[in-house]
Amino acid sequence: MRSNGQVQLIGASRAITDLRAEIEQVARSDAKVLITGESGTGKEVVARTIHAISSRSNNSFVPVNCAGIPETLLESELFGHVRGSFTGAYRDKPGKLEMADHGTILLDEVGEMTQRMQGLLLRFLETGEIQKVGAETAAKVTDVRVMTATSRNIEDLIAAGQFREDLFYRINVIHIVVPPLRQRRDDIPLLIDYFLKGFSNRRLSAAPSISNGSRHQVVHAISPEAMTALMDYHWPGNVRQVENVVERLIVTCRNEVAQIDDLPMEIRAPGRPRGAQAAEVKAQTVADELYRKLLSERESFWNVVYPLYMNREITRNNVRELVHKGLEEARGNYKIVLRLFNMAPTDYKRFLGFLRKHDCHLPFKEYRSFKETERSMPL
Repeated sequence: MRSNGQVQLIGASRAITDLRAEIEQVARSDAKVLITGESGTGKEVVARTIHAISSRSNNSFVPVNCAGIPETLLESELFGHVRGSFTGAYRDKPGKLEMADHGTILLDEVGEMTQRMQGLLLRFLETGEIQKVGAETAAKVTDVRVMTATSRNIEDLIAAGQFREDLFYRINVIHIVVPPLRQRRDDIPLLIDYFLKGFSNRRLSAAPSISNGSRHQVVHAISPEAMTALMDYHWPGNVRQVENVVERLIVTCRNEVAQIDDLPMEIRAPGRPRGAQAAEVKAQTVADELYRKLLSERESFWNVVYPLYMNREITRNNVRELVHKGLEEARGNYKIVLRLFNMAPTDYKRFLGFLRKHDCHLPFKEYRSFKETERSMPL
């Protein structure tokens, strides 16, 4: 989050206070930092804050999204390339590591790197040398602080053979965990107010005057009932989802004070239980809530789950847990899961392709054998 060009962490909870203290201590050194946390919690904000108060603050901060760049391009993006090294390489180009010299680089979603790229990164961390794509020899040694971030559990990836253990030990010198928003609910009103003011100011400055000389209506406050609903919501997309919801209010709400009916359906949740039952609802996982929407509200997987995942508001683990629930119900039959998740039969290949591409496909046989064993047990 930024204010007047400055990066800042929004919140006054104990979790954020402790996080700020940890950041201040880490900023005093050049040690490598691994930042973990759910998608949307603000891992890049943490990295930018460390850089902003460090001795490197006058030099570049260079973020790289490792999940958003194919392996063939990621190598060139990080290390640069020489002219003629591949089709379209019309000139020498410096990589992000060279551009971050004397500054800081953030390798976001480092858990998505291929094994080959992990090996190249490990060699750089050990030697500091940059070898551009197509170059015969290594280039100069750089002085860059390396930070990494991921929403995945790297130890699970190591156990699955998807992440190098030696690289993990290299990047995990200092480990910072960014807490999810549901663990610091007291910060929700502060975040909403922060985004509300930012979007309102931008909309006011951009909105043209209408014929009577007045301005377009802009939301400047949230009603108590709407704020209660916002506080009760579990926010699977964390801070990024709060920002998106507030921006939607600014665009669609016709009142100066947003009411509960102005909130998205998934937040206002008509008929939601209160009291002890409400506490039980809060304790549900993201997958539980998504599963309920698919089965009870007959929402389509493509309309509810897919956009949340592609916008990084939910994680791969959330999708895998959802598929696990579906396979349990369907006794391992993906075609039945397709119907449960309200997709057309023609979506079968598309659905399985999506699951395989994003490592969310689960073996169906163990669900089938589990149910068969369960049915054969004596009563």
